[in-house]
Amino acid sequence: MRFLDQAKIHVQSGAGGNGCVSFRRAKNEPRGGPDGGDGGDGGSIYAEAVEGLNTLIDFRYRQHVKAGRGEHGQGACRAGARGADVVLAVPVGTEISAEPGDAPFADLAQAGARALLAQGGYGGRGNARFKSSTNRAPRRADPGGDGEEHWISFRLKLVADTGLVGLPNAGKSTFLAAVSRARPKIADYPFTTLHPHLGVAAVGDEELVIADIPGLIEGAHGGAGLGDRFLGHIERCGVLLHLVDGTADDVAGAYRTVRTELRAYGHGLAAKPEIVCLNKVDALALEDRAGRRERLSAEAGAAVHLLSGAAGEGVRAVLAAALGAVRAQNGRGAA
Repeated sequence: MRFLDQAKIHVQSGAGGNGCVSFRRAKNEPRGGPDGGDGGDGGSIYAEAVEGLNTLIDFRYRQHVKAGRGEHGQGACRAGARGADVVLAVPVGTEISAEPGDAPFADLAQAGARALLAQGGYGGRGNARFKSSTNRAPRRADPGGDGEEHWISFRLKLVADTGLVGLPNAGKSTFLAAVSRARPKIADYPFTTLHPHLGVAAVGDEELVIADIPGLIEGAHGGAGLGDRFLGHIERCGVLLHLVDGTADDVAGAYRTVRTELRAYGHGLAAKPEIVCLNKVDALALEDRAGRRERLSAEAGAAVHLLSGAAGEGVRAVLAAALGAVRAQNGRGAA
């Protein structure tokens, strides 16, 4: 299934049905009085977050959504049927706004969360509603209210515990494949990851949801490479797992480049707890490991984990550290 994390659709709720003007006619009841029924309300349009979806691709082919119109009222005080509502299933983590880039008016971060996109029009009142002691034969009925019609923008931000960041070819996809059943594309050239992936890693009796996004390069916040479009998918992550290619000539510079892009993007990414890993250490001699680890630690101002997703070295220790950081963020404490 193709990944799509942004969509724009046109929604139109149903108009309400008109009220009815009618008078009762029955044997031996020449002055039966008004009996016009109310019109039915128009259908509304909702978005609901559901489990099992991780893309907005359905809305690429369904860009116009219309709810049912309310039926008109009838005689004998029969009310019109309500128009059918439409409920759009969206992935958990979908933000909804009026226009792309606007502040969202709804954030469906949990399964079952629902947001109203377009309110149906109200049904008009029939003439039976206007009967009074001074107006025994009203000939007035209200028309149904109009529905709403506008454009709506969806943006998906994946919900994960930990987000993988790093330069292209830092080994993020290899790490995700090593710790979960996710199968991202892996190759020996940059930008093999073109869209985000989610994986679930087992850490003892617990699970850790990990999000992998395409690599960042210098100037990503200005649109270089794949830009910073996919950074939104790690806004919800409690912890960042920063992988640095240990075979790079300048590991400190590689770390610095990514941190600069995180700060330029904003939205609190640079302030998130971070676990720094020197990756691909299986390709380094022991003395090279120590020297590069020391330089990276000095740049990051934190301890550095030695890691090799391909060889499995240090994987369990990194996952345990990530789980501990997530627990601390969520206030769960030790298991």
